[in-house]
Amino acid sequence: MTDTTGASMEKDFSNTPPAASQNGSGNGMMNGGGTPLLGKDLDHETAMRQIQRAGSIALTPELFEKIYLTPQNTVKGDLRKTFGNPTPLGSYYFMGGLLMIIGGTLEWVLGNTFPFLVFCGYGGFWLSFASTLTPDIGAYGHYDSTYSAIDPSAGLENAQFAASFAFYLLAMAFLSFMFAICILRTNICLVIVEWGLTVVFSLLAGTFWNLSAGNAAVAGRCLIAAGAMGFVSAAAGWWILFALVFASVDFPIQLPVGDLSHIIKGASEKAAMKKSPEHQV
Repeated sequence: MTDTTGASMEKDFSNTPPAASQNGSGNGMMNGGGTPLLGKDLDHETAMRQIQRAGSIALTPELFEKIYLTPQNTVKGDLRKTFGNPTPLGSYYFMGGLLMIIGGTLEWVLGNTFPFLVFCGYGGFWLSFASTLTPDIGAYGHYDSTYSAIDPSAGLENAQFAASFAFYLLAMAFLSFMFAICILRTNICLVIVEWGLTVVFSLLAGTFWNLSAGNAAVAGRCLIAAGAMGFVSAAAGWWILFALVFASVDFPIQLPVGDLSHIIKGASEKAAMKKSPEHQV
């Protein structure tokens, strides 16, 4: 299958298989549908040589976007034929740090810039957040002179620590907002995830700022609202995970994710449409 720009949208998984007998004779003959038939008199080794894989698998734009979490684009090299799909790796542990970094790095290897930024961005956040809450690192302990091994939680309630950490959460809200805009070209589920995370990080920033100001009641309400939005975002993330796993094993039930790639056209696609003879007439 080919897109509007003429670029092939097929993923080649093997070289062209050797031609087999079509006339009904021989051990490697083909039936009317092109499926190889193996004779019962073949030994195991010979039979394995006769088994042929499909030369190519055509992917629709929606299926490609569902598997790779990014619109179809043209990249150089044959790494897509060599390495496995790293996208479910980061999605499986949605709130993970290390695995999201690994997944993002492998997306970078495949040339998928946007998933690379998303996975590594959130993976870095969760690693830094875990490090902040580790007493031995002392990220919050230095805000309180009473911090020691006896009282490792000293500093967590310090107003200066809460106010400074809120700025980090605000930066993550801006990052999520940028991702949320870019992700409008993918699917509805990812839109829910990113816009939900934008609200979550904003509310968490408000939580810490209110804690630094001594408004515990307001901070509690902000935290509850952030948890509710986080639940919605996580539910959409789990839906994407099921869709990815079902697509990876060719499950008979395919979950819709709400493809948006046909609604918001890319800049290159619009430029190609302007250059087409039909548009110039």
